[in-house]
Amino acid sequence: MIERKLQAKILRSLEQFPVVGILGSRQVGKTTLAKEIKNLIGKTSVYIDLELPSDLNKLQDPELYLSQFIVDDKLVIIDEVQRMPDLFPLLRSLVDRNRKPGRFLILGSASRDLIRQSSETLAGRIIYHELTPFNINEVGKTRQDIKKLWLLGGYPESYLAKDEDFSFTWRYAFIQTY
Repeated sequence: MIERKLQAKILRSLEQFPVVGILGSRQVGKTTLAKEIKNLIGKTSVYIDLELPSDLNKLQDPELYLSQFIVDDKLVIIDEVQRMPDLFPLLRSLVDRNRKPGRFLILGSASRDLIRQSSETLAGRIIYHELTPFNINEVGKTRQDIKKLWLLGGYPESYLAKDEDFSFTWRYAFIQTY
């Protein structure tokens, strides 16, 4: 339910702001949410994942590559934007060329402070939304729901696991990477 509310907020934001950001920790569902929005947005969109070498190669000349989508009024979704903080001044310039809402949807796993510092040039052009792990309002408020959330955590992969063994294994592996 909360995710649907967030989805609606993001869709409204895309009608009002040139750039919309979704921030949250890794594995919280940002990409999944962005792909749902891509299907709902009502216009053609392009998805760029900055962890894919092929997508990074497309941005060897980011101005040239991204300019083509501004002309066609497409939504450009940039996942893992914190990997290229130099994009923020370019996004400002592209937005200012033809200021319309719904130009860019950026996703970031870095801290909100890091993203904000990097995106100062987007002030007045961007709105951020935070996607958190599941919380009690999303999973239910029964004693059993609270216990499950407490024991399995709110990350979708862990909470929705087919059994507690896999949930534990997933959490262990996730924590181990940090």
